[in-house]
Amino acid sequence: MPTTDTTTTDALAQVVAQRFTDTPLRVGTRTSPMALWQAGHVADLLAKRVPGLRTELVGIETTADNWPGDLAELGGKGLFTKEIDRGLMAGQVDVAVHCMKDVPGDVPLPPGTAFGAYLTRDDVHDVALFPAASPIRRLEDLPQGAKVATSSVRRRAQLHQYRPDLRIERIRGNVNSRLRKLDEGTDGFEAMILARAGLGRIGEAGQRPYQLLPMEHQGKKVAVLPAVGSGVIGLQARTADAPVMALLDELSDPDTAACVTAERVMLHMLLGHCNSPIAGHCVRTPDGREFHLRGMVFNRDGSRFVHAAAWHKDPATAGSLVAADLLRQGARDLINATKN
Repeated sequence: MPTTDTTTTDALAQVVAQRFTDTPLRVGTRTSPMALWQAGHVADLLAKRVPGLRTELVGIETTADNWPGDLAELGGKGLFTKEIDRGLMAGQVDVAVHCMKDVPGDVPLPPGTAFGAYLTRDDVHDVALFPAASPIRRLEDLPQGAKVATSSVRRRAQLHQYRPDLRIERIRGNVNSRLRKLDEGTDGFEAMILARAGLGRIGEAGQRPYQLLPMEHQGKKVAVLPAVGSGVIGLQARTADAPVMALLDELSDPDTAACVTAERVMLHMLLGHCNSPIAGHCVRTPDGREFHLRGMVFNRDGSRFVHAAAWHKDPATAGSLVAADLLRQGARDLINATKN
């Protein structure tokens, strides 16, 4: 987190404390166990910055959480955030907590709101999990035609590159319910792909074995480049609420914010929708001078894809360079083909 002058920090703490003398600072969140953990973590960080600050978690059920079918039929990932955004704009909550991978790239933020903080990025790797009773612990060892669960078109496309024989089918529900379905075997899934960060946030990362999927090709091993914004918790507030925006700025991690900027500039330029198999990941180079962004766009089954990378000292420029290169290679045709 950025280092701040003690006097400035104390002054800000006093302003925030006065702002919330009579009411708690309300943190808006989805109601899944992982979302509530994330919101609780945010509340702890806020209270640590402003000793004595009262916070309240406000659980908001979203359309996407209550929909059992394909999100594309309802309008996509924006349905994970729409109701929370409404609560923020209506003054029902003061801070909205979002997984950045769920924030769409083709829908503008509600007017008068902005992301004030991006918390330090968590592990971005995807992992493969298997039923507790199964002896299999690698995707490569699954039998021909095995049934694999994931709701991500990005993961589906990349898995098909390595194992086109697998039957990859959609699964909905929060992470806890998905793991339960996997172990109970009611849907016949022999493996499931999830984000390692999510497992950690619900306390499962150290409780069961999993296969860590690399982001770079390693022979015949399955490699999966993560989603844009993967592993990042974003904190959104009303821009007119200056004390809250200033408080969030103190919580923001500069490197994470820069990398998210690069990835989302790429996503915006690609006009990626909820059904677009788009992957992207940015890191600061070891010498600290530049940002390195990789981007990929796939067709639905992964049989066609384009890949681009760029290095630049300005993260937004890196994002625009990668997007322009992907579009030159035909990314628009691949994206348009996945709209239906």
